[in-house]
Amino acid sequence: MTDILGPDYHLVHQTDRELGRGGDVEDGQGISIASRWPLGEVWEPDLNVTPRTADFACGTLISEVSVPEPVGPLLFVNHLPNWQLTFEHERELQTVIVARAIEEIAEERGLHVILSGDLDATPDAASVRFWRGRQSLGDMSVCYRDAWGSTHPGEPGHTFTAENPLVTAENWDWELELGRRIDHLLVRCSAHGPTLHISACERLFNEPVDEIWASDHFGILTDLTAQTSAGRPVP
Repeated sequence: MTDILGPDYHLVHQTDRELGRGGDVEDGQGISIASRWPLGEVWEPDLNVTPRTADFACGTLISEVSVPEPVGPLLFVNHLPNWQLTFEHERELQTVIVARAIEEIAEERGLHVILSGDLDATPDAASVRFWRGRQSLGDMSVCYRDAWGSTHPGEPGHTFTAENPLVTAENWDWELELGRRIDHLLVRCSAHGPTLHISACERLFNEPVDEIWASDHFGILTDLTAQTSAGRPVP
């Protein structure tokens, strides 16, 4: 990742990664966090919730990020539950594990929380509805503000779509994909709304550069600002 971003970013990588070519874990799939600001303590909940999750590097990275004022330190969460269409049960279990871990850390330290990642589920799925405060799971409930949904109401915002030729490439076997928004960025809410103001949200990597696509997924770029005690954004 340093080869792409340069030496000025702070990095943390998932510990339990998939095996790559020749059984090399360093060459395998996994998630990471890159930050312009220093990273503090890192938590990595175990998401292997049923035997069906054993052959995929599902995982979550929770990292404290030393963001300067007026925002201040926050928790940044990269969440990657299982991807299989028929595994919403596992995604629900994994989501509750991560939510409990976040609540314990955030409440103790009084931090903002930004949760992002390839959640492998659409906004109407139970695991994502839970994050958005639309339903409870595992005898608990939380509420996060959906960055895309709050700035582009009614727009599909697909991040995994056959418009991207990498999705329908022969080795991926998604020829019948209809398009879904499965990559999300969400901001944790207090009792009265998100603790950071979502001022903009756009897709990125949704066009090729010199006929080269960056990924089989489109990314999400979000602008967040601090709020005053009256709930107004700080300029």
